[in-house]
Amino acid sequence: MSSALPDRVDVARQVQARRTFDGVLPLASMHRLRGSLVSDEGEAHYAVEFGKDGLGVSYLALRVEAGLPLLCQRTLEPFVYRVSIDQRLGLIADESEEASLPPGYEPLLVPEGELVIADVIEDELILALPVVPLKPGAPLEWSDRSDDEVPSDTKPTSPFAVLGTLKKH
Repeated sequence: MSSALPDRVDVARQVQARRTFDGVLPLASMHRLRGSLVSDEGEAHYAVEFGKDGLGVSYLALRVEAGLPLLCQRTLEPFVYRVSIDQRLGLIADESEEASLPPGYEPLLVPEGELVIADVIEDELILALPVVPLKPGAPLEWSDRSDDEVPSDTKPTSPFAVLGTLKKH
């Protein structure tokens, strides 16, 4: 069953019903993520599934596809960073339960039994952001003018040469 994303869900009921949600969230609605973006244009396509595995672990399976508009730190040009998230989050009520999660599960703390799914999607997109955004194919060359060839017969001018001329006057 697929339906629109509710504001807040009761995790135990969603797991028991094995609910699924899929749809689109605009990037403009993600206030914490927007500070890292060049613009808030675009959207994130999501699919969320609540369930319980064979070991009895309650989980939230999350798939998100998005194009995040970032600023390249090398060229200072905007570009779209493609993100594809496929994550299985083990739903835990207390931090002590984290050690009991099987491999392949990331913990998702739900202390009061309720969850805002849109916040989880936003959190995963924030975690997917690169530390230093670089546009694919951005040039690696860098010049600080010390690479320019100086003719051997040209003597470099001293920065203090001007002071010497002032002293003569």
